[in-house]
Amino acid sequence: MIRSVLPALLLAAPAFAQTDPADWDAVTEAAEGQTVYWHAWGGSTATNDFIAWVGERVEGEYGVTLEHVKLADTADAVTRVLSEKQAGEDEDGAVDLIWINGPNFASMKAEDLLYGPFAEELPNWEHVDVDGKTVETDFTVPTEGYEAPWAMAQVVFMHDTDDLPDPLPSAEAILDWAEANPGRFTYPQPPDFLGTTFLKQTLIELTDDNKTLMQPADEADFDAVVQPLWDYLDALTPNLWRGGRAYPQSGPDQLRLMADDEIDLAISFSPGEASTAIADLRLPDSVRTFVLEDGTLGNASFVAIPYNSGSKEGAMVVANFLMSPEAQVKAQDPDVLGYGTVLDVEDLPQEWREAFDALDLGVATLSPEELGEVQPEPHPSWMTRIADTWAERYGAGQ
Repeated sequence: MIRSVLPALLLAAPAFAQTDPADWDAVTEAAEGQTVYWHAWGGSTATNDFIAWVGERVEGEYGVTLEHVKLADTADAVTRVLSEKQAGEDEDGAVDLIWINGPNFASMKAEDLLYGPFAEELPNWEHVDVDGKTVETDFTVPTEGYEAPWAMAQVVFMHDTDDLPDPLPSAEAILDWAEANPGRFTYPQPPDFLGTTFLKQTLIELTDDNKTLMQPADEADFDAVVQPLWDYLDALTPNLWRGGRAYPQSGPDQLRLMADDEIDLAISFSPGEASTAIADLRLPDSVRTFVLEDGTLGNASFVAIPYNSGSKEGAMVVANFLMSPEAQVKAQDPDVLGYGTVLDVEDLPQEWREAFDALDLGVATLSPEELGEVQPEPHPSWMTRIADTWAERYGAGQ
């Protein structure tokens, strides 16, 4: 998940545990008895339940205790690690593992707050689809082994077919529909990651030069590049739920609005989320999903280990388990999370290929072919500046 972000100032340097990540037997031996405090978004019951299951598995198999520290904002964990570094607390820090990507990863890497490189030494890395999925860069920033992927995400739009029967092919079509159906669409309030994702997705649709977005924002004419987005939002905002004077605070809040029939259209960064929400009765079974004709944003979720974790070996055990076929099949099950896998399924042993093939992805989940082209994430600096400017222009009911 992506939340607010700290400024990036310093260059990264390797920070090694006493145990070589390539010596897996030594890693698992040292990990036994360790407690790993995984700081991860806690806003979803399904996600919390999955993390609890991961804890049961790594404790049973490796003797590692996993404690989920539930976050509303990933930057809180980043701030904690930075504060410890400034205080000289370089051993046994409070954070052992962080669910992270995007600007927060870029910030931690640049501030020399990460342990590594470790990810490519983990045994399950051999199954990761490094050619077909964006698992070696994070919002254009090379990961260089400082974070391990565990889930793939792509933007889809959920629509209640009882009120909005047909998919909308473009950002312009969403605006036209919103103007004809005022109050029936909204998005989470930035800097919530889904809210800023909607802004980025729309900007990519509207800009003529997506290559510019791959570079740091301060290397481009920010105002000129982003002006089409503000023009679009000036027209859209009065037609949003509550006239754009209030916004849901998170993705789950947005889903509740759809379940209560207050909105008919919502954004998601998980192609399987709608099916999962239908399965556990959080959405009506009339909800389906679509992508835009020119493609939608996609990225990977990662875990990273702070430089001062006192349980680095235990954290590597958790990261490795998250990339295991067992964990990946469970995460892709729409009755659990509905997340896309980071693995090359065709390269797995037969039993795991069959396990993936046997999954019923759910009534509202698009097939990989239907998901179409994946648009890459812009450089992290764009999200930060866009979110700040959005708050100035549209925040607090302005």
